[in-house]
Amino acid sequence: MRLLEKMQKGEVYTIAEMSANHAGNLDYALKTVEAAKNAGADCLKIQTYTADTMTINCDNDYFKIKDGMWEGYTLYDLYSEASMPWEWQGKIKEKCDQVGIDFLSTPFDQSSVDFLENLGVEFYKVASFELVDIPLIEYIASKGKPMIISTGMGSVEEIEDAVNVCKSQGNEQIVLLKCSSEYPASYEDMNLLTIVDMQKRFGVTIGLSDHSMGSLAPVVAVALGAQVIEKHFCVDRAIKTADSSFSMMPDEFKQMVEDVQNVQKIRGAANYQLSEKEKCNLKFRRSVFTVKDIDKGEYITGENTRVIRPGYGIKPIKYKEVLGKKTNVKIKRGTPVAEEWVDE
Repeated sequence: MRLLEKMQKGEVYTIAEMSANHAGNLDYALKTVEAAKNAGADCLKIQTYTADTMTINCDNDYFKIKDGMWEGYTLYDLYSEASMPWEWQGKIKEKCDQVGIDFLSTPFDQSSVDFLENLGVEFYKVASFELVDIPLIEYIASKGKPMIISTGMGSVEEIEDAVNVCKSQGNEQIVLLKCSSEYPASYEDMNLLTIVDMQKRFGVTIGLSDHSMGSLAPVVAVALGAQVIEKHFCVDRAIKTADSSFSMMPDEFKQMVEDVQNVQKIRGAANYQLSEKEKCNLKFRRSVFTVKDIDKGEYITGENTRVIRPGYGIKPIKYKEVLGKKTNVKIKRGTPVAEEWVDE
């Protein structure tokens, strides 16, 4: 598992979320694993549920989706269409092992946790909508494996409850993901500065579960200190699924991975030391030079000297100190003025 290794190194861990993008086809799902690996993802994530573990088959108003991209569905119908058959999931994990990418799933009830335990999963993801399902989080945490918890829609108190119940099980291997539970998410609702506050408030690794389009949000998140990035992923948005419209395709994901890695390089650390390349450019800074010939014993003035590039002479901060003083040598035009040539 690369998660803990990358966290310890301070590197970014990227998760390609397949979700409903298996499109009801196992071969396509296996191709998605390969595509995620080739796009540079550290992890391929799926979801483990059935419509019956999520809700009940009921079409009264409580269970109807009345707006957004899934408008017109009942919850049961949506989850029936989007769920991945459990008999596929071992094959997905085997494919991940084969190509060298981590396997992760989001369980939605205790039976799915037990199923994933039997598959030998190494860590778990908790979805934003399950943030308030404290009994479920407690059960997952009891397995003693790292927990990645999305916090979309979560209040500070709700996030604290989730963190505390993990710790009550002796499990402090917690990653919290800032998340805006909109599909797709709009920039103005994302408030990524919350990442900085979450780091201080909860004292755990923070990441981003991103439902916005493109890679701008992950870039900003990593610049703010996020170490885990999760994006919905598909081989081709033209193959329509419940999640395809806001999912990244392989070339986009690959670019995002490169972008966030470069952001980490750019972000660096607080450091006022010069790089070796900067040291080479010191000579092109400004310093005090003669702009006219100066005889020995002549006064240094603003007429016969100037602060110009390059940087071989007295530093500009000392220019006022030498003005009006006599020289003890003859200095030709275009010569850097040295301190020892100026009489005290």
